[in-house]
Amino acid sequence: MDAGDGVRAGGGSLHMSGGSASGSLHMSGGSASGGSAARTEATRPHDWDADAYADLPLPHADWGERALGRLGLQGGETVLELGCGPGRDTARLLQRLPTGRVIALDGSAAMLGRARRRCAGDPRVSWVHADLRSPLPLAPDSVDAVFSVATLHWVPDHARLFAEMVRALRPGGRLSLEYGGAGNVATVVTALRALGREPAEWVFASPAGEKPALLAAGFTDVECRLRHVAVPMDADVLVRYLAGVVLVAQLEGASEAERADLAPAVAERMARRVVDYVRLEVTAGRAL
Repeated sequence: MDAGDGVRAGGGSLHMSGGSASGSLHMSGGSASGGSAARTEATRPHDWDADAYADLPLPHADWGERALGRLGLQGGETVLELGCGPGRDTARLLQRLPTGRVIALDGSAAMLGRARRRCAGDPRVSWVHADLRSPLPLAPDSVDAVFSVATLHWVPDHARLFAEMVRALRPGGRLSLEYGGAGNVATVVTALRALGREPAEWVFASPAGEKPALLAAGFTDVECRLRHVAVPMDADVLVRYLAGVVLVAQLEGASEAERADLAPAVAERMARRVVDYVRLEVTAGRAL
């Protein structure tokens, strides 16, 4: 339901040499290279309208800025971005990495296409089409940092994914994540249930559950906190936001009539035109 939502992950293995923009990228069981997108699994991602998504006035820009600030980048790192979406944070990463590079991963071909256009073919980016429910297509000790905004609440098994992140990180590497936390978009959930529908796929975790899982995976210096963000929206923006972001999973396979009616119906049943976000912010490191 956020930037980079609906990420899917896949197999194959991603090998990088070097920690700068001159590093090379090789994938077995598929292909990936700077400036190109690679499909690593046939799993179908959500049907995102990347252009409509990118045009919405969402609070995700602030969330990404906060998450980037927590990484403490020096400028020459290789950063894995999980759920790059339309490329807003990918472009920001590139600004902070004059001699580094980004591996931008997403499960939506439409999102990857939009992100590539936004980054104007920058050779420091390698685009990977993959599914986060499967092993990350990276070799061990491949990256200096892992970064993700508004993605992990679509992934059912966080403990497994945390272990994959540790595997991909080099010793001393850093992690900065941001995603929906316990209680996220509660008014939307209540409105959906009033219509006889259950929320699909979301995993809104708590610090009490995530911190032990991160430590068990091998992370150190783990910090997890919830942050409440109330976002008021005009009526028209709210309906477009619901249809293009929150309800994507519910609308898949729906008839044209259902697709037209669901978002207005949910908006009508919300007590206020305010989206009550609860964001989970996570930082951690891999020991030297």
